Amino acid sequence: MARVIVITSGKGGVGKTTTTSNIGMSLARLGHSTLLIDADVGLRNLDLLLGLENRIIYTGLDVLNETCRLEQAVIQDKRQPKLSFFPLSSNRVEIPITANQIKQLIESLQDIYEYILIDSPAGIDNGFQTAIECANEAIVVVTPEVPSIRDADRVIGILMAKSVNKINLIINRIRPNMVKTDDMMSIEDVTNILGIELIGVIPDSEKIIIASNRGEPIVLEDKNCLPGIAFDNTARRLNGETVSFLNLTNPNSKNIVKRVIGNFIKRSSR
Repeated sequence: MARVIVITSGKGGVGKTTTTSNIGMSLARLGHSTLLIDADVGLRNLDLLLGLENRIIYTGLDVLNETCRLEQAVIQDKRQPKLSFFPLSSNRVEIPITANQIKQLIESLQDIYEYILIDSPAGIDNGFQTAIECANEAIVVVTPEVPSIRDADRVIGILMAKSVNKINLIINRIRPNMVKTDDMMSIEDVTNILGIELIGVIPDSEKIIIASNRGEPIVLEDKNCLPGIAFDNTARRLNGETVSFLNLTNPNSKNIVKRVIGNFIKRSSR
C-alpha cells in the first residue's frame, strides 16, 4: 500500500513543483516505485520539470470519462523506470475534479506504488482542498521569507484540522550569506515558528533553474551538486533513514558538502 503524500506550500513560487520532481526522482533512484500526480488542474507544470510534456496523450479526466484505460494515462520515466507521472488534466481544460474522483484514481494505483506524491496547487482554494483530501501525509515547502512562512502557517493549520497524520517541512532557497548578515530568516527561526518536523533544507542555486529549464531534476546532476545532495538526503529522511543535514552556514568550512549540522528538535505541538 502506497504512502500518499501531498506536497503543498500556501504561497506560490516557492519551488513546490521542483521539490516534487526531485524528491520523486530521488525516491525512485533509491529503488522505490514512485508515482507523481500533478493536481494543478489547468496550470500543469510538473511534466515540464520532468521533461515529459511531449509524451502526454491521456490524463486522469480521460480515465474518468472512460476515454482510455488507467495504465494508458500513466507515463513511465525513461531515465528511471521506478518513476511514473500521472497528469490529472490537460492545460487546455479547466474542468474541476472532485476529491472523490481523485481518491478513486489513487485507490486503483495504491497497490502498484510505494510512494504517491501529489503536487498540490498553490493557495488554499478548491484545488488545494481537493488535493489534501486524498492524502494522509503532507510536506509543506517554504522559503525563508515572511509571506511564505505566514501562508505556510495557515496551511499547516488546515492540514491539522483535516487530520492529516504527518506533516513535514522543507525549507527551500536558503542563502547562507544572507542568514549570516541577518537579512534572511535562519533555519531555526523557521522551524521555531512553524513547529513541524524538518526533513529538508535546500540551498538556493542557479543550477536548479538551469536543470528545470532542461526538464532534468537536479538530483540527476553530478555527485558534487549541493542542491542535488540536499534533495537526495531529504528523500532518504522521508524514507525513514537518519541523515545529518548539510552545513550551509559555517563560514570556516572549506567543503560544506562534507560538514554537517545536527538534526533539529522535532516539534509536534503548536
